[in-house]
Amino acid sequence: MSKYSAPTFDVNLDPNGFIIDVDSLYAALARLQDKRDPRGVRYSLVTTLLFILLAKLAGENSLSGVADWVKDRIALLSELLQLQKPRAPHGSTYGRILAFAIDAQAFETLVQEFFAALPQAGSSIVINLDGKKLRGTIAAGQTQGVHLLAAFLPAEGWVLLQIEVRAGENEIRAAPRLLKALDLRGKIVTGDAMLAQRDLSKIVVAGGGEYVWSVKGNQSALYDDSATLFTPERVVAGFSAPKQDFRTAETTEKDHGRLELRTLTASAALKTYLGWPYAEQVFRITRTFTRLRDGKVMHESSFGITSLKPTEADATQLLGLVRGHWAIENQLHYRRDATLREDWCQVRRGHAPQVLATLNNLRLGLLLRRKVKNVPAARRKYAAHIPEALRLFTTSPT
Repeated sequence: MSKYSAPTFDVNLDPNGFIIDVDSLYAALARLQDKRDPRGVRYSLVTTLLFILLAKLAGENSLSGVADWVKDRIALLSELLQLQKPRAPHGSTYGRILAFAIDAQAFETLVQEFFAALPQAGSSIVINLDGKKLRGTIAAGQTQGVHLLAAFLPAEGWVLLQIEVRAGENEIRAAPRLLKALDLRGKIVTGDAMLAQRDLSKIVVAGGGEYVWSVKGNQSALYDDSATLFTPERVVAGFSAPKQDFRTAETTEKDHGRLELRTLTASAALKTYLGWPYAEQVFRITRTFTRLRDGKVMHESSFGITSLKPTEADATQLLGLVRGHWAIENQLHYRRDATLREDWCQVRRGHAPQVLATLNNLRLGLLLRRKVKNVPAARRKYAAHIPEALRLFTTSPT
């Protein structure tokens, strides 16, 4: 027998009407606490969130666009949802609900728990860490807006956890709160050069995980030591350079009118010399770009450090981990900006920016778990097939 949950108060309780799986997203959203005074509430919280999710999945990015989309389809939506009255919220209503009716952290936790309960969720081992500033939240005359730090599972396409970088903090100070809230056992945490910090390295390994950090000038001693290690030694004629434990891997790609050769060279020679917590290997990545139209060649190098032993991650695996870190940019942050137009959203009241960011993560997570590659095409599909879009939220995920 199919499991189902009773709908909320603004739904017609016809036994042949609207049925919701108990482990569906709709059922999870129905458990979210509504902070509004019950007196005078016309739209339940779960129905309002479902309207927003359906409209945004269908291609709307602004709250005014959401309001218009729902209003133009309220008869169909009322039929599908078995609503008692075919009425649509005003655009300002959505803003107030997102700003003041929802606890942003509770909502983030609910979404995290929903994804974590899905089949095979969390089975992948790589976690990407990266921050994102919501540029549309920067008020006139100000330089700071809402800044979020996310832990992303690139192999599964969903955000494990996202927290706000508080006023007076930066990502370095916010990252311990994020890492300590995660189960890091058996995981590999990757981060950019800003997160290459001794304390964060200790937290990751103490939590049962491993780290792979990029290294730049903010860790000048580590950077200089790595650069020195991989600089060829000058030797006297007739003599050979000392043998090194260098291990190398290469990849070649042709894209955007250029040929790119990436070479990673790893070494454990500095393991005891650096004094960096739990360091096992350092590595250098060299990139050689050949512009196909004129043959111009360009070079760049970068460095990194990891707690993974050579037996746990050889040069090929390290190169894959370093390249894979940018999945959080390509799969998540770029899509939130380029496709969902997040940085163009100027909603700033209350908790609305954080809640909208969580809704964007939620939409992308639902699509990426279904192996969607072209998010704009998927949105066009769901815009044309609203009942199918609704099933995405009301049935048990597979």
